[in-house]
Amino acid sequence: MKRVCVFCGSSPGIRPEYLAMARSLGTALARRRLGLVYGGASVGLMGALADAALAAHGEVIGIIPKALDKREIAHRGLTELHIVDSMHTRKAMMAQRADAFIALPGGLGTLEELFEVMTWRLLGLHKKPAGLLDVGGYYGPLNAFLARTIDEGFLRREHLALEVATDPDVLLDRLAASPPVEVEKWIGREDT
Repeated sequence: MKRVCVFCGSSPGIRPEYLAMARSLGTALARRRLGLVYGGASVGLMGALADAALAAHGEVIGIIPKALDKREIAHRGLTELHIVDSMHTRKAMMAQRADAFIALPGGLGTLEELFEVMTWRLLGLHKKPAGLLDVGGYYGPLNAFLARTIDEGFLRREHLALEVATDPDVLLDRLAASPPVEVEKWIGREDT
């Protein structure tokens, strides 16, 4: 594992521990000499994450679409900043440049990015691990929902292969030790 893509909010959220965890993750990545790939913003959790990694002398690659360059205030002090034509290009480039994925707290964009890379993995487009850095139980309701999708027969447990931790170092250790994810997508295919 050389680089980790982190999805997180361009807002700081209402709890100070969200910013603290973003900073802690940025520092942990740099300390381990793992490059950070992220959405390229200088604000919110994204900015705190990038600033902490840079302060610890880490590699930080930001990828932001033109439409968000001004709105999310692109971070101009990164190792690399790529301003791309669309969200689709952003997500594809982020996935291509990373060896694993982590979601910090965030909103719809964070969830959409996480679910897209998990869906790509399910479809066999990559075999990279993913995890949630759960801050103060933020992802508890999502984990309960995902468990329900398994209980209701829409997803297999092995489809998730989603590590969850409350400590950046624990999560990074788990992602590094995670075997490539290879599962058959179809459920109930034999019944059709």
